[in-house]
Amino acid sequence: MNTNTDIAAHYSQGQLLARLSAALKDDGVDSDHPTMDALAPYDQFHGRGLEATVEVASLIKARAADHLLDIGSGIGGPARYFANHFGCRVTGIDLTPEFCEVARQLTRLLRLEDQVAFEVGDALAMPFADASFDGAYSMNVSMNIADKAALYRETHRVLKPGAWLVLSEIAKGERGELDYPTPWASSALTSFLSTPEETRRGLEQAGFDVIQLRSTLDEALASGARARAIVASGGKSPHRAVMLIHGDNANEAMANMARGLSNAQVNPIEVLARKKT
Repeated sequence: MNTNTDIAAHYSQGQLLARLSAALKDDGVDSDHPTMDALAPYDQFHGRGLEATVEVASLIKARAADHLLDIGSGIGGPARYFANHFGCRVTGIDLTPEFCEVARQLTRLLRLEDQVAFEVGDALAMPFADASFDGAYSMNVSMNIADKAALYRETHRVLKPGAWLVLSEIAKGERGELDYPTPWASSALTSFLSTPEETRRGLEQAGFDVIQLRSTLDEALASGARARAIVASGGKSPHRAVMLIHGDNANEAMANMARGLSNAQVNPIEVLARKKT
């Protein structure tokens, strides 16, 4: 099994930009002139969507002169948010070529291409020099990476001394195994969950100080309940990225994820760490 190929195939069905354009049109949005707000239901492809991105941004104080790294950048929603919010530069890296292509196009449409760039690449062998970045973040990515020690070492390598790292991830829960598919994996063969304590220990062994590690389970459950209430009243879910990416498989994936949260099979966590000086 080629794990990277299988992971990329899970996320890429082809014609993603065309499907996004159709979804925006259905929302009454001109797909050639979208706003960040109009894209947010689709380009924030992680638990709690834009809400989680805003929360991650609140943990750090980036400067306009900073260059940030988005590990597993998807179609670029968080990278564009960080660039717009802080006025900084952001480089995203993602394993899925189609994601990077769509991310670049959306970034051009929002006229942020001077601040935001995307590269196809493996988070375990990033094409960046040592100490390139002032900070890094990763949102719902490590679940696809078996060798987390290598991920943390490589992230440590490309960060400057004293740089921060924020992870917003799905950790392993306390009760049993998930049903698949999920938004990040078609089967257990490409799903690699660690416990919160394993995450802390791995980061510390790689040379990070873990400043904060907390569960965001309550927030995830509340966000899911709000979304279901909106749909039940006839509205559109505020988080439509999974539907966009996974199409016909999305409902089953989201149902399995919701059950995993309710049954404590998974535990979403948020981590703030800093590379030692």
